[in-house]
Amino acid sequence: MKYGLELQENIFPPWRLSYVAYDVLKQELKSRQLDHGWTQQDENDFIHLLDNELTKVYDFINAKLSEIDARILYCERTIHTLHNNPTMQTDASYGIMDEALTEILFDVNDLSKFTRVNFVAIQKILKKHDRWTGLDLKQAFVQKLRDKPLDNQRFDVAIVYISALHDLCRNRGNKGSNPNKTGINADGDQNAFERATAKYWIHPDNITEVKAIIMLHLPVLIFNKEKKWEVSDSAISSVYMDNDNFDLYTGRLQRDEGAEAIRLRWYGPYDTKSVFVERKTHHAAWLQGASVKDRFRLNEPQVNPFLRGEYTADQIANDFRNKADQATVDNVHFIASGVQASVNEKQLRPILRAFYNRTAFQLPDDQKLRISLDTNLTFIREDHLDGTLRRTKENWRRTDVGIDYPFKYLPDSEILRFPYAVLETKLQTHLGQAPPAWLTSLIESHLVHEVPRFSKYLHGACHFYKDHLPLLPWWLSEMNVDIRKPRSENIGLSRSRSFKPLIDGRYRRAMIEEKERANQNAVVRGGQQGVTLEDRSSSSREGSPGALSSSETLTKSRTPEQRRLIDDDNETPAAWKPVQNTSNSSYNIHQLQQSPPPPQQYTSVDMKANNSTTQLGQPVMTTGPSSPSVANNRGKKKGPFGFLNWNNMIEEGESNKRQKVKVRVEPKVFFANERTFISWLQFCALLLTVALSLLNFGDSSARIVGGIFIGVAAGVAIYALYRFEKRAWMINRRVDGRYDDLWGPAVLCTLLVGALIVNFYLRFA
Repeated sequence: MKYGLELQENIFPPWRLSYVAYDVLKQELKSRQLDHGWTQQDENDFIHLLDNELTKVYDFINAKLSEIDARILYCERTIHTLHNNPTMQTDASYGIMDEALTEILFDVNDLSKFTRVNFVAIQKILKKHDRWTGLDLKQAFVQKLRDKPLDNQRFDVAIVYISALHDLCRNRGNKGSNPNKTGINADGDQNAFERATAKYWIHPDNITEVKAIIMLHLPVLIFNKEKKWEVSDSAISSVYMDNDNFDLYTGRLQRDEGAEAIRLRWYGPYDTKSVFVERKTHHAAWLQGASVKDRFRLNEPQVNPFLRGEYTADQIANDFRNKADQATVDNVHFIASGVQASVNEKQLRPILRAFYNRTAFQLPDDQKLRISLDTNLTFIREDHLDGTLRRTKENWRRTDVGIDYPFKYLPDSEILRFPYAVLETKLQTHLGQAPPAWLTSLIESHLVHEVPRFSKYLHGACHFYKDHLPLLPWWLSEMNVDIRKPRSENIGLSRSRSFKPLIDGRYRRAMIEEKERANQNAVVRGGQQGVTLEDRSSSSREGSPGALSSSETLTKSRTPEQRRLIDDDNETPAAWKPVQNTSNSSYNIHQLQQSPPPPQQYTSVDMKANNSTTQLGQPVMTTGPSSPSVANNRGKKKGPFGFLNWNNMIEEGESNKRQKVKVRVEPKVFFANERTFISWLQFCALLLTVALSLLNFGDSSARIVGGIFIGVAAGVAIYALYRFEKRAWMINRRVDGRYDDLWGPAVLCTLLVGALIVNFYLRFA
């Protein structure tokens, strides 16, 4: 497909005029070339046109970014206001902010696509220019592209802040737990990771959309919440170790038993003090064949002595004794001694650096599922194999390379910029974690391209050291394939015909309401689960060891998810409280009580069992002269022993509970309110038409009546608006009250009859 047609398909209609005029530039280039040949004046005019288009796009992006920043700031202030005012904290308030943030997120996604499309359009037109004219404008235009960069990285800050605010709305204003408690932060000392991972490539056109989809389900993991998030906080740099024979490369590629990958990693800027020594082991012997990644932390000045063997594992363990428990110290000693032994025995040295910006998604207190998205992946040589001295004084890393992507100062022979982003899902399957449905839908969609067993180190090494390697990774052939796929219907982020945000083809509110309905159905299903008489009688026997009360039995009959839903709704199941029987009867009577109880009034209750009167010696709570449990159950079916049927009472209690579940208001209720309002307005319009006719074409008497009709029409319109707003308010808050109109029609009829009487009086009096 020609890029002009592809550009037209990807245009966002509201921003159509702000896109690069690709067809105009192409026509200018072609017509002048065919008309008289390309001259210097044509070159100057074309550069001027192209520069104007670049400026137009760049200014539009900056204006939209400023608008997005202002909207995010407004949402932040509003959420803080809700958080500081408990009376304003309602589900509706947080729902409104959630929808506002979703709208902003869609605008960020659209702006990212806008930036990407225009960047490619400029690259395409420069390529056409150079091919048709024989000049090298693409290289000369590089400086202007640097001055006005079209870079997707600019949107990461907005996405992180939207995620933080979205998480506050999800938690109803309560901040998530501190991630430092879990030991997963970048500066933490978690020593071992055991996860099942899967890796995917993402085309640059889809990066922001994938981030947005994940963010709607998992918050962005911010390692240091004490400081304002910056782009440099997402930078990760790793220096991989290997020897001249590339033994570690070969072992990892062939997946040999016990194959290692050793790297030195730091987070953030180049001058970060902490460096992690990490080791990945395939089928580790000390873990019964499980693959594991373990690591420990060193200060940057300690790295070179550690690699030379001067800073031993014993010294590292001694330094850790004051900061960690004995188990952690032993684990660090084990890792350090193993890494140091591999470095010495295999003659390992720094070979390759991998740099990327990582966006991690994870619940703060839940490590079972973690998703990371690595962008700007870049490989840089660190070796001396070709005789070039890249690391001064045998330092463990280069000092002339920081984190300033895209590293324009490096020659092409020393750098490889990976064209795709890398998505990695990490599941702790040994803890029973299964991928959620939304994640399964994402990885099966057109947005990602699965690449099993992709390795950053293997890919970078096979590019720079192909002549030294006997084997190459299988995915190299995939680099020559366009991984973009036809867009799946109702998958991902899209917009309706009215440009409303759609997630997987549905509105955000519809998704939330569907989730609420599922929760309500779970509560109802939990309420319908019966409890057998045998279980209840056995749980209520006096002196029975380990006996459960009936409330516990009802609770245990539900699934953990149903119990959680009930607790979240502040609803507790009916409690069966045993009441001591002072007679010789061997049966126990249970009194149904609701919690919390009403104001206490005590009375004695007479109940007949086996044709004998039983006096309940223990007082029973009631709100009247007789027990409500007895009064409410008169005439109901009794059980086999003459007592009230407990199954019926349980069903009644659960039925009462089900009545407390909030029912979603159907959209047709709002539409009915609108139709009623429109009907009143139609009558007002008809009455106003009659009034204007009388005023314009009638005599003095008709004008008086016309004026009365105008007053009636205005009053009815105002009254109809008042009733419409009041009904809408009652519907939104589910107010129990009258929704019909008692006085409006009667007053309207009275006014009309009065106007007619005045008309007849003035006409015939």
